[in-house]
Amino acid sequence: MGQARLQSAGSERRVVATIRGRAASDGAGVKLTRIIGQPGLPDLDPFLMLDEFGSDRGADYIAGFPDHPHRGFETVTYMLAGRMRHGDNQGNVGLLRPGSVQWMTAGRGIIHSEMPEQEDGLMQGFQLWVNLPAKDKMVKPRYQDIDPENIPVVERADGVTVKVLVGSFDGVTGPVTNVATDPLYLDITLPAGRTAIVPVEAEHNAFAYVFEGQARIGAEAQMVERGQLAVLSLGESAAFEGGPAGGRLILVAGRPLREPVAKYGPFVMNTPEEIRQAIADYQAGRFV
Repeated sequence: MGQARLQSAGSERRVVATIRGRAASDGAGVKLTRIIGQPGLPDLDPFLMLDEFGSDRGADYIAGFPDHPHRGFETVTYMLAGRMRHGDNQGNVGLLRPGSVQWMTAGRGIIHSEMPEQEDGLMQGFQLWVNLPAKDKMVKPRYQDIDPENIPVVERADGVTVKVLVGSFDGVTGPVTNVATDPLYLDITLPAGRTAIVPVEAEHNAFAYVFEGQARIGAEAQMVERGQLAVLSLGESAAFEGGPAGGRLILVAGRPLREPVAKYGPFVMNTPEEIRQAIADYQAGRFV
């Protein structure tokens, strides 16, 4: 989505588009909803993809995401329910459980897996892909695994709660650090009729995705339903109000890179030549 279309006349952001996800599958057949990275919203610089997964049928997720490569970007997994074990070719292992977040910087190349540690019951969460600037695409890979008890929560007297995964809100700073795009990632719960005003860096691109209930969003208080993503204009703050039965959403913002993007499957670089090199390096076993 072009930068000009996101321009706002005032300091409070408004909704410029709403998008519904499309049914998709990834990994070894995990069923999910693709919200960013589909024809209606191919990307929102620096965000390349947003998937929502959520099912209480083991058959929808049991095959998981066996070993697969990445280069040139970051993956962010936020678990709402269920347990997922990750491992990689550098010997890292970890467990994603309800409320945890993992920010993985693939950098120059990593091969990893994400496999469910349950055969039935609810598995729910999000995976977000965040681009890396050209100067950082070949950095050393790293993980930031954050347990749920280490994610701060702002709890207001009116019932509004805000989990701060990345960035800051109301003087509270999230545990994920040193991310190139200076992102904000909040999980906001809004009782009916209650409002949260969230400061956002004025020139950062932002979206909100409602995954429970409804919420009125932006300067014009547009009602956004469960399963809709609202693309926000530029501006210094974003307003959210719980719908008739309340609502819950993620708000994500980040500094746009404004660089060429070349994508091929799990590789995201700046030129086709760099994509060809990534494929050659992976096939030659150089992702170590």
